[in-house]
Amino acid sequence: MTPAPLVALVGNPNAGKTALFNALTGARQKVGNYPGVTVERHAGRMAFEDGRPVELVDLPGTYSLDPSSPDEQVTRDVVLGKQEGERLPDALVVVADASNLENHLRFVLQLRQLGRPMVVALNMIDMATRDGLRIDADALSAALGVPVVTTVAVRKRGLDELRTALAGVLLSARPTPPDTLDADITHFQREARRIASEAIIEQPRGRAFTRGVDRVVLHPVAGPLILLAVLFVMFQAVYAWSEAPIGWIEGLQGWLGEAAVASLPEGFLRDLLVEGIIGGVGSVVVFLPQIVILFFFILLLEATGYMVRAAFLMDRLMAGVGLSGRSFIPLLSSFACAIPGIMATRSIDDPKERLTTILIAPLMTCSARLPVYAVIIGAFIPATSVAPGIGLQGLVLLALYIFGILGAVAAAFVLRMTATKGKSGGFMMELPRYQLPSLRDLAIGLWQRAYVFLRRAGTIIMGVTVALWLLASYPVAPEGQKQSEYSVAGRIASGLEVVLHPIGFNHEMSLAVIPAMAAREVAVAALQTVYSIDAEADAEGQALGTQLAARWSLPTALAFLAWFVFAPQCLSTIAVARRETNGWKWPIVMIVYLFALAYIAAGVTFWTATALGL
Repeated sequence: MTPAPLVALVGNPNAGKTALFNALTGARQKVGNYPGVTVERHAGRMAFEDGRPVELVDLPGTYSLDPSSPDEQVTRDVVLGKQEGERLPDALVVVADASNLENHLRFVLQLRQLGRPMVVALNMIDMATRDGLRIDADALSAALGVPVVTTVAVRKRGLDELRTALAGVLLSARPTPPDTLDADITHFQREARRIASEAIIEQPRGRAFTRGVDRVVLHPVAGPLILLAVLFVMFQAVYAWSEAPIGWIEGLQGWLGEAAVASLPEGFLRDLLVEGIIGGVGSVVVFLPQIVILFFFILLLEATGYMVRAAFLMDRLMAGVGLSGRSFIPLLSSFACAIPGIMATRSIDDPKERLTTILIAPLMTCSARLPVYAVIIGAFIPATSVAPGIGLQGLVLLALYIFGILGAVAAAFVLRMTATKGKSGGFMMELPRYQLPSLRDLAIGLWQRAYVFLRRAGTIIMGVTVALWLLASYPVAPEGQKQSEYSVAGRIASGLEVVLHPIGFNHEMSLAVIPAMAAREVAVAALQTVYSIDAEADAEGQALGTQLAARWSLPTALAFLAWFVFAPQCLSTIAVARRETNGWKWPIVMIVYLFALAYIAAGVTFWTATALGL
């Protein structure tokens, strides 16, 4: 007895494929697992008008025949007749979202080259029409060379026409499949764009605007230059826009210190409040405006839809080091904080690519580094303009971020060639339309991030700063000796200085890197606390940057910046890395290679700057 024809429903995720499968089969469905894999097999039956039965199988959604997950592997194997326990389908019904035609046509074209009988179900046509998008199904059918039927699966519209078209292709002669398959996604993208432009009769103005802008911002040459320009403007604004509010906070900090001195008697409590809390924590809080400005740009780029485009641009670069655009979003999150960035790697299917992304995430310059960068740049880099509207300080800050990115790229390349060797996977993602951001959403996002920073300043940073102040204040040094060297903290720093002195670190810098392991910003608070304890009468109340400029050489300052570009993140980041990798092996690898990079980078920077006579 001849078995009923087998028809496979395939398509991109979210095309309405399962809804169409349910509408065609009704209650005549069976659910099981494919042999050897924990992927569900949804099968059902329908009948043509003449009563002939047809077996349908609903395959997992995928963007291409190059799988990146077990679900997509099953779809590829069934379509190619390689899946154990599944016969080769007699025909394919490819479900495409009418409102996102160009992107879905890529997969249609890839399947068409298989030479199988095929019908395209142009689904959710009602949503496309509602949005002002009109598609000529006959023109699309002529361009593809296969029947195209418009459907609305959830309302069971177009089902009869789909059955009729399917019956026709099952009876027609099968074309000869090619000997080799074209795997060039770029070719399919160009062809999909051409066919979509012929089939779309009318589209909303917003859609045309998005396509026009994307032709520029996603251009292989203009796109990266535009992205670099956006980052350039962002970091220029971090300095240019923050100058006034930083001055207000510094004024408030000075007033609080003077009020505490005037109100409290000399002694332990006053010193703790003035030197440890107001001086130490205040030296970090003063950089809140710069952090808010940085997040303003990040939120703005996300809200407008540009951030996803940046991921596609970076995919080309990341493919060269064995990663894909899937790693870009976690790495982008790491610019705010490496902790959510590392957690976001759960979306990466390839375990080796995910591990590589975790190991390089700390190299992204998180917001906790910004206070360190800002105080050193402000103290040693003159606030001059190199061109109209272009400040030298902003250029240096941008360079530090770029160095971190380049370090991550180099580390990823080495890791993918050795410990996490593997092939990068494909990267497919829907591009949202461009839109104006909501001012309310921007304000809420900025408030949330400012609150997190201030809460961190009032808890972790304050706790570490107070502990450091106590360690740096006791035991009290006898007359003639520096308190910062005689204290417990000073003696610990003296031991560490032996290791760090060759790369230009002085005693205070050696002391600051220890509490910075708890939180990056504490390095600034640590320096402020130490200099407050050692300050003589004429130096009291001076800004930290002024004191650094008087005590450090430029090569020393540059070495300190280079150290913080590469040094490991806070202890919380290491703890999250341990949890996400299920052990201590890879976090230890991460700590060792980051410290090695930091030491080498700081040393090379210091030795080079010294040799140049800076």
